[in-house]
Amino acid sequence: MTHQLTTDILNAALAGLTSKRQQIYQQIGEVRRLLAGSRNGASAGPASARRKRRISAAGRRAIAAAQKRRWAEKKAAAVLTAATEKKRPKRKLSRAGRAAIVAALKKRWAAQRAEGSKSRKATA
Repeated sequence: MTHQLTTDILNAALAGLTSKRQQIYQQIGEVRRLLAGSRNGASAGPASARRKRRISAAGRRAIAAAQKRRWAEKKAAAVLTAATEKKRPKRKLSRAGRAAIVAALKKRWAAQRAEGSKSRKATA
């Protein structure tokens, strides 16, 4: 009985899908008939209904001139800020400062050596 029931269900599903396929084929046919009147027949819709906008040569020249003007203004402003900015002198380390750094390093290294020797004695 279960085998028969599943076969009946599958046959009904197959019949339903076949009828849906026929409906889809009919709808595709209608759309193709509607497209037959269009220019290329392949695609008709909002994209093909609009014309592609093109800009004139004069418009392109005006846009290019405006862009060049903007770049020239930006470059001029960059040159002005670079010229007005004062150069700071290079920083130099004094002898006293260098000596202080060297002394601090020597002190730190001595402390590390002392710490290392303590740990070696403790482990031995």
